Amino acid sequence: MIHLIRGFRDILPGEVELWQRIETVAKDLFEHFSYREIRIPIMEKTELFARSIGEDTDIVEKEMYTFADRKGDLLTLRPEATASIVRAYIQHKLYAEDPVRKYYLVGPMFRRERPQKGRYRQFYQIDVEAFGVAAPYIDVQMIFMLHTLFNRLGVGDTQAHLNSLGCPQCRPAYRQALMALLDKVHAQLCEDCRRRKARNPLRVLDCKVPACQQAVADAPAIVDYLCPECRDHFDTVTRSLDALQVPFVLNKRLVRGLDYYTRTAFEMQTGALGAQSAVAGGGRYDGLIEALGGPPTPAIGFAIGFDRLAEIVGQLQGSAPSGIGLFIAALGPAAQEKAFMWLSRLGDQGISVEMDFAGRSLKAQMKRADRLGAGHVLILGDAELQKGMAQLRNMTTKEQQEIALDGLVETLARELKK
Repeated sequence: MIHLIRGFRDILPGEVELWQRIETVAKDLFEHFSYREIRIPIMEKTELFARSIGEDTDIVEKEMYTFADRKGDLLTLRPEATASIVRAYIQHKLYAEDPVRKYYLVGPMFRRERPQKGRYRQFYQIDVEAFGVAAPYIDVQMIFMLHTLFNRLGVGDTQAHLNSLGCPQCRPAYRQALMALLDKVHAQLCEDCRRRKARNPLRVLDCKVPACQQAVADAPAIVDYLCPECRDHFDTVTRSLDALQVPFVLNKRLVRGLDYYTRTAFEMQTGALGAQSAVAGGGRYDGLIEALGGPPTPAIGFAIGFDRLAEIVGQLQGSAPSGIGLFIAALGPAAQEKAFMWLSRLGDQGISVEMDFAGRSLKAQMKRADRLGAGHVLILGDAELQKGMAQLRNMTTKEQQEIALDGLVETLARELKK
């Protein structure tokens, strides 16, 4: 027997319906805010991710699925979506007619992390990006959409964690103050933080090693070093979130290590299942489009961990209801032939319908209808064919009524769509 690759999983019927429900709620919300769906390849040139994520990040150094094709070109299964959407924006000159573009994507990403509960090597994200808007209100819109989405899915106790990363004008002063602290605690830092602090000192603040967290506990806060423009931007974000009644806290440890990340950075955390945990994160990356060869363009986006979100929604609300509208229990060859024709036409009419193809007993067929969660069962045998009337059984109330075979498809389509 051949088994799944370690770190990958199947999403089976029963769970798929929950995922579909989440997707539907998310897509409806995003489209109401004028975001349009985009679909991108799952594989790109490795250079795209090395330049956008950062060559000395854990993702690029340790986690990407990268290989050489037959021509020797390095290709990578996408570890995230932002870089690919930016590449499409630049390559297709989507900025030419109107630089303001708003996109969303739902799909798989790939990272070779250590598999554990809720973390997979093929995982799924809901990704949202907005290009061409410098105003802080688009930052607020992103956070508000996340807050609204979780509310609509019944995920309560959510809170936005915010920080501002400043801009190229105000960040150097903060970097100097941070480096002064890091030099003092150099001996307490892990090997990765020691190696990276000269190139990406902000990333030390995001390290999960307890010793590093303790060493930088008194690190300066970047919000204390913001220039007037960045301060006004951040104040507008926080003031607007207050007005929209979106709960948030300032989190000075929330950082991004690369220079093209600017101003607002955020995470959405929930304590819906007890311990507080992040289910989405995002921020501004006003320098990325230019860094990848496009025109200078402000940009912001976020990604939701779909696997984690589905786990939370499933535990809070249970699985999405499943079942079919109608099961046709046909007894005998003549009834089966009729039933198959009706099944085909009813499916075409938008009715979820199934039948038994094995010619089993009525008792066996009724058991299968129960297993499938059928709302109604249509019973048809030789006696019903001779009489010109089938029996329609409501599986909830157990009431049964006769339905004329003449015009049966139209009658059932009308009745079952009520």
